Amino acid sequence: MSCDTIGASLSVTGLNWGPRPDLLLVKDVKFNLAAGDRLAIVGPNGAGKTSLLRCLYRGVAPLAGRIAIDGRDIWQMSARETARNVAVVLQEMPGDFPFSVRDVVMMGRIPRREGLTGWTDLDRAKVDHALEHLELLAMAGRQFSTLSGGEKQRVLVARALTQEPSIIILDEPTNHLDIRHQLELLELLGNLNLTIITTLHDINLAGAFATHVAMMADGRMIGFGSPDEVLTNHAVSSTFGVSAVTHPAFGDRPRHFSFSLATS
Repeated sequence: MSCDTIGASLSVTGLNWGPRPDLLLVKDVKFNLAAGDRLAIVGPNGAGKTSLLRCLYRGVAPLAGRIAIDGRDIWQMSARETARNVAVVLQEMPGDFPFSVRDVVMMGRIPRREGLTGWTDLDRAKVDHALEHLELLAMAGRQFSTLSGGEKQRVLVARALTQEPSIIILDEPTNHLDIRHQLELLELLGNLNLTIITTLHDINLAGAFATHVAMMADGRMIGFGSPDEVLTNHAVSSTFGVSAVTHPAFGDRPRHFSFSLATS
């Protein structure tokens, strides 16, 4: 899928967040991404991955630290400007949503509207383009609430792409998808000229998709770098409490891990 926008750099320094100062869920996180980088955030449940994402898309205000897009602090941008730069796909899906698939995807164009004008031909063309590439045209008229979890996820990704963001943030985007659609979605995202930040439970998908991996535990970023640098047998085993073994790339199959329960 082609994209008219390009990615943006993202800089995070000294980031702390929690529901109160004595209960931090994100602790002194710092990293830098160049425009077009793809970051996969991995870690066990409760590591602070989703809380970090909420800070990055301005869902919550950090207690300390700075987040900057192309050098500009996101908290010095208007909400509208932030929405033009950052699109978000969350795990939580609205259930009884009284809109059609096309209506939901069209909502991604709201940050691009000027004043109270109606939808333009450009808006409709962007929506059709996203529906086509996510194989949603056939169900464009269906009610969103009647879709399966995987179909809903694809609709929400299409809505994010119609925003024409420079950064797209996704929280476990493959959770509701079958294997084929997991691979198709990550291939689609990887071909976009955008900066992408996503949490992923699947270590092998993270390693194959990302240019950078961040490993988190107890709210801290304990590793950041290329997949080969961060996803080592020792780091994965100790962080997740399993025995991880790396298998080298062979033929068309990339480097990957197998796992077993750690023995004492």
